[in-house]
Amino acid sequence: MERWEVINAVQRMQDYIEQNLNCPITLSDLAKVAGYSQWHSARIFKELTGKAPFEYMRALRLTKAALLLRDKRTKVIDVAFDFVFDSHEGFTRAFSKQFGVSPKKYSNSPEPIQLFIPNRIREYYLTLQKGEVMMSDKKRTNTVFVQVVERPSRKLIIKRGIKATHYFEYCEEVECEVWGILISIKEAMYEPAGMWLSENLIKPGTSSYVQGVEVPINYAGRVPEGFDVIELPPCKMMVFQGEPYEDEKFVEAIEELCDVMKKYNPQIYGFEWADDEGPRFQLEPQGYRGYIEARPVKQINNK
Repeated sequence: MERWEVINAVQRMQDYIEQNLNCPITLSDLAKVAGYSQWHSARIFKELTGKAPFEYMRALRLTKAALLLRDKRTKVIDVAFDFVFDSHEGFTRAFSKQFGVSPKKYSNSPEPIQLFIPNRIREYYLTLQKGEVMMSDKKRTNTVFVQVVERPSRKLIIKRGIKATHYFEYCEEVECEVWGILISIKEAMYEPAGMWLSENLIKPGTSSYVQGVEVPINYAGRVPEGFDVIELPPCKMMVFQGEPYEDEKFVEAIEELCDVMKKYNPQIYGFEWADDEGPRFQLEPQGYRGYIEARPVKQINNK
């Protein structure tokens, strides 16, 4: 129980930082939220997140600033003040040190950079336990919404693993910074996803499970070092979406939807699985929208 009290205290500090990122935050503020002394709050925060509170805040502010510079025509000085930097010069130094490019140059020509995407500590530790702490004795029975969507010709930027067949193995093989790089790619057509590649897309000696993002077929931007690009043909994807769920019950939501997909017969609606036409993917679990997975299909020709 004591360990979970610490985890929840750090989660409260993370939530407070996220909600007040555009305002000055003191260690005293965080200590009040955590319910511990300033010294102990700072110690447990670094122990669980890997960064001291102010290092964490600076990295997160710079990441939010980078996304703002990437997506909107905003003056660098305005972004600097929005994220509580005292001067244009101080912001430029910090941004350049964090990302290896000045904020003005990045604003004019955004390229993939290493954004800081922190784990939500409570969800991270629940993930490590693979849901053991939150599974109830009685399984829920929820509705799963199914639809077929069209995917155009496109390119897929991925980071391969070694032998990973699912998310947990992938995290052990590949550095966690992958997601931050994928999110930074401005030309992305959809959000980043975890993916299971079909055999025709797997390189010898690499994993079937990868993380990646789809970009337009004419994408000519920089490919991050260590990433691969695959061209994908047009295809249909059958998308499965569960009901919204409480964030801490994400493992249960994933298991329920996976059970549905295993038993689902697409032929009822005139389709069949077409795994060679593209990767099956899973979107980042987010409780407000329900868990989402998709698998390639093609229409059955009834003659």
